[in-house]
Amino acid sequence: MKKLLLIYSMLFFGFANAQSIKYGVTGNIHKTAIGGIHDRSRGIFAPSVGVFADFSLVTNDIYDSAWLYFTPQLEYAMQGENAEPRNMDKQKFHYSYIGLPLYIKYFMRNRGYKSDIYFMAGPRLEYLLSEDISGPPSLTIAQEGNMNKFGYGVSVGVGVKVQEKLDVFLRFDRGFSKIYPDYTKYATFNKALGIGINYYLGSTD
Repeated sequence: MKKLLLIYSMLFFGFANAQSIKYGVTGNIHKTAIGGIHDRSRGIFAPSVGVFADFSLVTNDIYDSAWLYFTPQLEYAMQGENAEPRNMDKQKFHYSYIGLPLYIKYFMRNRGYKSDIYFMAGPRLEYLLSEDISGPPSLTIAQEGNMNKFGYGVSVGVGVKVQEKLDVFLRFDRGFSKIYPDYTKYATFNKALGIGINYYLGSTD
């Protein structure tokens, strides 16, 4: 976790000389699951909350005219799934992460005018804070004792500005690192599809 905070701090100060900086809070509800391990598993709906900053990467001579941003986020995210194996009670595999998505955010333009629609994509780092597992032992329990604390993947999304201080977005996260490194039959990774909002608190303009 300290590594994620250090990376976030370095990024923030490294972009402090950007043309403009906007900042705010973000939250989403996502359906999340773990790929490739638990029998008859179902994703769960879970929340995520955090903070973000938009660092403009193009000249911003007119207020809010920049169309390309670097947008790091720091978030607390609940993830995991439930499983219902045959002839067994339901199992719960719930995890809490600190996440660090690092987006490039591009606003569409029409004849030089900035649109309210944007696309974002970038890597996402995560650190496991806690785990909440219950129910009968899984068939692969011997291979689940060792969990990777750090993970990485990609996050992509599309959003629209609905008010001066409010965005609504759809977002998909897909991990590439293995959650359970001792499980070798399939790759095990986090994935999530969610809908959320960004609320801007202020800017340096």
